Amino acid sequence: MDPLSEISDSPYYASRWPAEDGGARRQQIPLSGVGLGIGDDEMLKATFRFEVAVTMAVQRNAGELFMLRHTLGEETNSWVERIDPETLEMVQTSAALPAGPMWPGGLAVAADGALLCVYGTFAHRLNPETLEIEAQRQLPRPRPYNSFVLLADGTLVTKDFAKDSDAPSAIMALDPVTLEPRCDEFVLPERSIARLSADGNTLYVVGTEHLWRLEWSDGWSLDEVFQPKYRTMEGQTYGWDAVLVDGAAWFLDNGEGTERFTGTFKNNGTSAAPLHLIRVDLGSGDVAMHEICGAPNGIIANPPAIDAPRKIAIGFDSGNSTLTAFDYRADGTASIRWQRTQDHAPHMIIYPDTGELVTHDHDSERMAEQVVVLNIETGEVRGRVDTGSPLQSPVFPAAGFGRDLYSCAFPGISRISVEAKS
Repeated sequence: MDPLSEISDSPYYASRWPAEDGGARRQQIPLSGVGLGIGDDEMLKATFRFEVAVTMAVQRNAGELFMLRHTLGEETNSWVERIDPETLEMVQTSAALPAGPMWPGGLAVAADGALLCVYGTFAHRLNPETLEIEAQRQLPRPRPYNSFVLLADGTLVTKDFAKDSDAPSAIMALDPVTLEPRCDEFVLPERSIARLSADGNTLYVVGTEHLWRLEWSDGWSLDEVFQPKYRTMEGQTYGWDAVLVDGAAWFLDNGEGTERFTGTFKNNGTSAAPLHLIRVDLGSGDVAMHEICGAPNGIIANPPAIDAPRKIAIGFDSGNSTLTAFDYRADGTASIRWQRTQDHAPHMIIYPDTGELVTHDHDSERMAEQVVVLNIETGEVRGRVDTGSPLQSPVFPAAGFGRDLYSCAFPGISRISVEAKS
């Protein structure tokens, strides 16, 4: 799939980075512009703003950068800031948005330019000029909802985060303007921890054992045939967010144990089986699994990255400090292209034109997080810089407006730019 197809007739705003992962397919590719293009005489520079609990940043018009934050504790609030894209200082802020139980939520710019936010047990629509609340909806379940996607017709779709409950998850479909429900909640056959993914009006949900597919047309229809089971071995635990690209859904398993995060996921995994890159064919439902490093006690909380033109898939194991790139084929087979020892945990960014892959690397001895830009074909480092965060990021980077990007972490936000070597 061409990532630029996210712009044409998209429910998202026509900016370079209107939502987490760039859009509902979670391809982690900027929707316009060019890559960083780091030259031999250039380096990366970081500007850091220390603030508690930064989840993500999204773009609207040129120079308009919005950031989602929240408080910590049992009962929390979220809020949205418009920040200066270079200094990162706050330009404007919303009021505190009622939320409830904590878990990183989501922020996106809808096609009409409004800001949509789902965090805790609330959905909000904000005016992009004033950041005032235009609509508010309390969601029905008393546990956090972990972000949302927009379907082709603009419907906002969200799901409860079912990590600490035996009850199955449920899907909510809301009008993006009024936030009124467009139908009753749809109860899934099992729990789901992962964030949702969508292609047009087709929704994909990584459950605790299966990948589920639902079609939307003023109501939900669960695909009764396509129900591939990916959790098939002893010691294997559930998957997280799926990337929809090249006729498949791609995700990583062994996501259990993320509550053990201690500022790093390193050595904090609990799953006995090795961690896998999983590919589910969206036509046949066939499941292919590829070990990231073969070691037990792996852990992840985020998706892989897939470079479809080059047929390269990148997975990682945050518990075992491994980043692995695979050459993949249409039949589901794959072979390791390169492998690195690297403490990566968050989402990634692919720049297809320059072949650059944005990753992170946490140094637990120095308590320092770094952005590391790799050559996606070889795994060689093109640029590396400390972000300023002492903690490993488990959340979302964002493409910048030019030759720059943003790294978000629980202690703050960094702007990473390309500069000439002094």
